[in-house]
This record gives sequence, structure tokens and C-alpha cells, in this order.
Amino acid sequence: MYELYPYFTNDGSVGLFSPEADDIYHSTYGALTESYEKFILPSDIKNFLKKNNEIKILDICFGIGYNTKSLLNEVINFYYNEQIDTDNIKCINKVDTNNKKYKVFIHAIDTDKNLAHLSPFFIADKKNIKNEKLSFNQEKIKRMMSENVVQRFKLRKEVNILLLQKLYKTIDIDTEALLSDKKYTKYFDKFMIHLYRFYKNKRCNLTPIRLLAHLLHNIHYRYISRSNKRAINSLKLLNFDFKLSIEDARLAVKNDNNTYNFIFLDAFTPVKCPCLWTVDFFKLLYQHLDDNGMILTYSNSALVRNAFINAGFYVGKIYSESAGKFTGTIAVKNKSLIKHELSEYDLGLIKTKAGIFYRDENLNLDNEAIIATHKIEVENSNLMSSSKYIKNNKSNKKIL
Repeated sequence: MYELYPYFTNDGSVGLFSPEADDIYHSTYGALTESYEKFILPSDIKNFLKKNNEIKILDICFGIGYNTKSLLNEVINFYYNEQIDTDNIKCINKVDTNNKKYKVFIHAIDTDKNLAHLSPFFIADKKNIKNEKLSFNQEKIKRMMSENVVQRFKLRKEVNILLLQKLYKTIDIDTEALLSDKKYTKYFDKFMIHLYRFYKNKRCNLTPIRLLAHLLHNIHYRYISRSNKRAINSLKLLNFDFKLSIEDARLAVKNDNNTYNFIFLDAFTPVKCPCLWTVDFFKLLYQHLDDNGMILTYSNSALVRNAFINAGFYVGKIYSESAGKFTGTIAVKNKSLIKHELSEYDLGLIKTKAGIFYRDENLNLDNEAIIATHKIEVENSNLMSSSKYIKNNKSNKKIL
């Protein structure tokens, strides 16, 4: 039987634990916050939208969709402009006079169909966090849980509505069972479940806009009017196209003919999921990145950075203003897009055994085979060990 392992993170959004990978999908300090700080803010979406009215995103390891939802959130916020009072529906209508319409295409990839289809339903703004009865043994999570919600970013409700519009027809009976399971009730937004059931029972020939308008006259919920009017306007103002691939990311990208402005690489760590961190997979991503595009990932790994370099990219670092440290890596074709270059220390570390990257020439090896081959290459290498390098360069080490 399929099981979920959810918990509330410290910004009120839901995180998940994966028993297969023995790892968490999302940081305990905040699943939504992590998405913003490691993917959305470094990509400088607002500046991109000032120059372009079309944006194409490849979201690798979609999970429950925080990166995709945060991106949509930014596009909608940018369109409405923070100067507009979105609590006043009449103000929103002013946006209709703007001739600029944004076209958004997102290709999301994951291997877990249940998680992907549950993405519109998870709560992202829980006010009172209680994780006293986690259904899995994760002491680290329990220790890091806070009683106080620290919410820096807010997800607009219409984001989940827009995503549900793209997914509801493919939700199957297994996913529906999870939505009805009492074990997970507190993690799901009841409004979104009601909306899904309305869509399911009203699969007539109405357009998405008319479906939402029709909904206003059929069900009553304490915040339904305002959120749905916003969603209706978002549907009018955004040309949103969404493709979900439930398969190995290597195969999905191989069969993809698009190039992208931004690629979010959010797989489990290289040690847990090496197949998506190989130099050969990065060469494939190179072919799918726009000349002025950017790949963003949370990983600071020397082998990941070296693999990007050997795949033909210029490589830099992601800096978090709130954390005051470097929290990830970017890979680009246009070097001028890099704000924080790799330091001499970083470049030196790449030249040690720590920088020996994973290989998967035909893009079809399983994780165990990739790790085994890598282990042999490291053991046979004459390069300096990373521990020796770190010891010799302690005074020059930059905080990662």
C-alpha cells in the first residue's frame, strides 16, 4: 500500500520524508522558503519578466511541486504588481487593460505519480504547527521543528487552482484514496479537495474560466469568492501550459525537443541519486538550455560543479542573503549571468578526488552501477584526497 510521510516545516508548508532514499524532500526550516531561496530568487524571475513575456521551465524531480508553484506565484505577483491591492477585486480588473499576456510553459518530471498529482492539495500556510505524532522515525526532524511559524513567502491560492486545472483529469483512484485517508487530512487543503470533486463531477464542455465562474454559484466556502475571482483573472492573463512526465528524467529529457530559460535540478543528493548528476546527463541538459538560460541546483558538491564544467557550462554559486552563505550552484552558457564565481578554493577542490564526477555514457545505468564505477575511478586516481586538500587550505576555505 502506498504511504505518505508528511510533516509541517517551519514556514507552515508541508515537507515529506522518503523511506526509499532515507532522506527528506524538503528542509525543515521551510519547504516553500527553500524553493524560493534556492531556485526562484537566484533565477531573478522578475528581471527576466521585465524583458520577456514568455518563460519556459524544466522542473526535474517535481515532487509535490514547490518549485513550479513558486515560479507561477512569482509570475502572477509580477503581473498584478505589488502596488495593486489584490484584496480589492475591482483593482484586479485594472490588469485586464494591460495588453501584455504572459506565456508560461512548465515541463515537470518525476517518477512518483501520486506525489505529483497531490501537488495542488498540500497546505502551504499552516498557522499552528503540530508534529507530535510523526508516522516515521526521524529524530532530526523532530529536533529541528519550531513551535513558531516563520512565513517569509506566501503562496497565492490561485496557483494551486491553476495547477489543479492541468492535473485533475489524470488523477486516478489511488491518488483519490490518499485524499480521503484520515491519516493525511490535516496536510491537505479542504477547499482544493472540494474544488477537485466539483471538477470531477462536472466534466462538461465548459471552459476552465466558465467552470470556475460556475463554481461560484454552486458551492459556498468561507474564502471561495475572492480566491476564485483571482484565479479566473489569472486564467485570463496567463497562457499557462503544463506537461507532467512520470518517468526517468533521462528518458523524458531525451524525448523533449524544447529549450528552456530555466532548469530546476532538484533531485535527491548525488550519493542517493547519481543518475541525475552525471556529466553525461549534464551534456544532455546543455542541449536543452537556452543560450541565456540558467540551471539552478541546491548542490555545492565539487563533483557536481566539475561535471557541469566538463559538460561545457560556466559555473557559479548561489548566495542566500537571508542565510548569509552560499547555498547552491548555477550553470550557464553565458558567463555574464554569473553573479558569484567559484573561488580559488572551490576550483582547487574540484581538482581533488572530490571532483571526480559520475559517468553514464548511454544514460541508462542504474544508481548502483554508477556508484560502483565511480568508486573504482576514485580508488585508482592519483589526485589529492579532499581531506588533505581541506587541511592544507584551511585558512583559504570559503564558507559554502
